[in-house]
Amino acid sequence: MPDPEGFRTKTVSREIRPVNNFDDFTPNPRSETAARIFNFVVAILMLIAASPIMLLTAIVIRLTSRGPIFYTQTRVGLDRRWNRTRALRERRSEDLGGSPFTIYKFRSMRVDAEANGQAVWARQDDDRVTLIGKFIRKTRTDELPQLLNVLRGEMNIVGPRPERPSIFVRLRESIEEYPIRQRVKPGITGLAQINNKYDECLDDVRRKVDYDLQYLRSQSIAQDIKIMVLTVPVMIFRIGAH
Repeated sequence: MPDPEGFRTKTVSREIRPVNNFDDFTPNPRSETAARIFNFVVAILMLIAASPIMLLTAIVIRLTSRGPIFYTQTRVGLDRRWNRTRALRERRSEDLGGSPFTIYKFRSMRVDAEANGQAVWARQDDDRVTLIGKFIRKTRTDELPQLLNVLRGEMNIVGPRPERPSIFVRLRESIEEYPIRQRVKPGITGLAQINNKYDECLDDVRRKVDYDLQYLRSQSIAQDIKIMVLTVPVMIFRIGAH
């Protein structure tokens, strides 16, 4: 299990505002039915449009590295216990902080990447990443199979990125406002993803949480569409992830 406090710290230019009023981050009211229909339709259209890219990616992975094409992993999803007092009262040692689900990705690492069974944060220039894996991670192509998670209702196109249970527990202990992210469904992309690269330290996570909470405050279908549009240059030109 990774220890977030063990990661090297670095100064970040963005000031992370402390959160005291958790009710301030209750998502703006909107129809869950409308949101579900919107995400389902967009996921279908994206699967159709991205199918050639996904097929090519699958073929290249199969030809260039040993192991399965897809990678599955348990992640922590939506927590409907929005009332903080109730959530704390119900929390047990085995509580994951949200509904667990199986996430789908194109495999970008060697099959023995976590041979010791411990969850390890991926790093920039990680030597466990395959040659094709470096490309699909930079372009976020490895996330495309998560459109299936959207169809299953476990994720949205836009939302905070879901984390593994073991890492989630550690981050929940280190960052007070981290569990607030679970008040909405996790997403394939998000405000944090179009403004940041992969996490390398705990300060990186804090900065992403700040973006996630900004998203919760102003969540709407219009904002989701804007974030989807801004994700395109990140994928194609790797612009925006800074």
